[in-house]
This record gives sequence, structure tokens and C-alpha cells, in this order.
Amino acid sequence: MKKTVCIMTATRAEWGLLRPVAGRIRMKEGLELVLAVTGTHFLAEYGNTYEDILSDGFAIDERVDIQLYPQSPAAVSKTMALALLGFADLFARRRIDLLIVLGDRYETLAVCMAAMSARVPIAHLHGGETTEGAMDEGIRHAVTKLASLHFTSNESHRRRVIQMGERPERVFNTGAPGIDNILGMELLSRDGLAEALGFDLTGTYGVVAFHPATLEGDAEAQCRAVFDALSAFPHLRFIITKSNADEGGNAINALIDRYAAKRENVLAAASLGSLKYLSALKHAAVMVGNSSSGIIEAPYFNVPVVNVGDRQKGRMQAEGTLNCPTESQAIAAAMQRALAPGFREGLRNKNLYGDGNAAKRIADIVDEQLRAGPVGLRKSFYDIEFTPEPDQA
Repeated sequence: MKKTVCIMTATRAEWGLLRPVAGRIRMKEGLELVLAVTGTHFLAEYGNTYEDILSDGFAIDERVDIQLYPQSPAAVSKTMALALLGFADLFARRRIDLLIVLGDRYETLAVCMAAMSARVPIAHLHGGETTEGAMDEGIRHAVTKLASLHFTSNESHRRRVIQMGERPERVFNTGAPGIDNILGMELLSRDGLAEALGFDLTGTYGVVAFHPATLEGDAEAQCRAVFDALSAFPHLRFIITKSNADEGGNAINALIDRYAAKRENVLAAASLGSLKYLSALKHAAVMVGNSSSGIIEAPYFNVPVVNVGDRQKGRMQAEGTLNCPTESQAIAAAMQRALAPGFREGLRNKNLYGDGNAAKRIADIVDEQLRAGPVGLRKSFYDIEFTPEPDQA
């Protein structure tokens, strides 16, 4: 009998990273893929991105609707409650041998709690990373402790997961599947991208992706600082992708719409999809914002990145990443440096997040683990050697 592997996705960005993993799982003769789709995929204001999943050639095996309330701390908790209820029903009526989740979303934590109660083992991607400017930091580590298998994006993150007490034989450095997308797609030419977007890309342009930094305060004020910096470069064009469904995300998206509506050099999109987004990064002169794609994917194209604020603080960064506070003058100065003649050519960005074979490694390990028998749920804490400082002894 085939082993059933459920992959859960709640957002456009998450699906972009999980897609190559889903494809590799589906190719395994001994595995049956169950794709469980939830969250913002079914909301028009976030681009109805379930259509991207279908156009990628995947069936939506389980649809779990979550009614998203107006964004506030209470709304996040209520959304988590709905996810917990919906996936509790799914796990009660369908046999799942392994649940695969990615990252640090609040919906993901709720789904993992439902899986824990249903005795469904969990495999977690992108554990061991840090995002000090967002509440996602704690969520990611909580999911790590609920998971039985771990697939990290580099060796440093693997060591961190082990440091959290996870046994080394269950923690695998596979690399980030986002790099798989870059190598596995035939990206659009600059002219092809312009045609697909219906947007003139003559001259220099930048990509902007800004999300709420939930531990940094006023999301609207942060976003205005970014826009003030962009306005200092009226000769550039900008492609802005809208925010995700975090607290403050709706307010940011409203500001993006108003900003773009007044400027012919700005295109705002709820979702570009992986092909257009990665193509946009490839041909961009600079990326501005606080998205993980600026840390992981953009450096692969040797694109300079202006990383704003602390949302991505703690992640390993390439040479071309310029960090700055969420202040318009500081952002504009970093952009000026990134766009300076010779800056990009002088970069020697190292690929810190794998070689583009993450999805194959993950699928191979999942297949091997499930062939050996059920993934055990019992976890013994792995202690690392610790030598206290003299004043702590």
C-alpha cells in the first residue's frame, strides 16, 4: 500500500517553495500525494492563488476554508482556531502517514497542533532560521519541536535544530527548494516579462516586497518610509508585490494601491506567481523590502538587496545585502549605493542556501523513512556538550 504524504499550503509564497517538493513526492511510486490547500489561496484580494496551483498541474485534494477576520491580534488567533478545527476534521477522516509543512506561518502552527493530536508525524522545512523582527520567530521554533523530521536550508540551520534538542539522525541539510525553482524554470526574457505584466520595463527597474514586521511597530509608518525612499528615484520603475496575510498586511496593501495609482512608473500586483516573480528578480537592478526572497533567491541572480528593518535579522546573508533601518533617508541611501556603477559587478555572492536539488533530497529521504516503517512520534531530547563559563560554574 502506498504511503500518504500530505503537503499543506496556505499562501502564495509558501506554495512557490513547496511546489518542487510536491512534484518530487508525486513522482515516487510508493508515495501518494495529498495536497491540502487553505488560507489566502482562496481569497480574491490575495490573487486567488489556488488557480496557480491548478495551472501548475496539481489537483487540490483537500480544500480547507479559513475565514480571515479583519487583521488584528484577535483575528490571528481566530484564524488559527479555524485552521485547527478544519484540519482536525481532515486528519480524522483521512489516513495521513506524514504531513509536510514549511516555515513559520501562524496557520502552520495550528495545523501542526491538529496533526499532533491525530498522531500524524510532521516533517518541517526551513527550521533553524531566525527572523527577529516578527512573531514568526517563535512559531518556527514551536513547529520544530512538534516535528519528527527536519529539512534545513543549510548546515548552520541544521546545527541550530540539533541545538534545540532534535536528534541529528532526523535533521537533514537539504538546501532551500526556492533555489530548485530558479534552476528548474525557464525564466522569461525581459521583453517577455514586460509583455506578461503589461508594464513597460524600458530602463532600470527594482522589485519591492514589503511585509509587516510584527514586532517592529506601526506597519503603515514602515511602509510609508519605503515609499518615501522609492519616490527619491522617479527615473526608476518599480514592481511591487503586495503583502501577505499578517497583522497589518491589509493596511500595507491599501497603501500600495494608492501609491501605484498615482504613478505610471509603478506596478502593484497581488501575486505574480513564481515564474513572473523570479523573472522579475533576474532582470532587476535592485530589490527593496524585507522578504525572505531577498535573502535566499535574489542573491542567486547577483541582485543587490536593500533589506529594510529587522524582519529578516538573524538569517545568513549574501555579500550584496545592504541592511538599513526603516527610515526613508537610510533606505534611499542604501538604494543609491546598490545602484552605483560597479557595485553589482564587484559582488561575489555565495549561494548560502543549496545547489538546487533540495526537493529531490527531501522526497528521497521521505520515501526512505516511510519505507522503513511509520515515522516514530516519540522524541528523546538530544543533549549537546556544554562547557559553562567560569562565572557560571
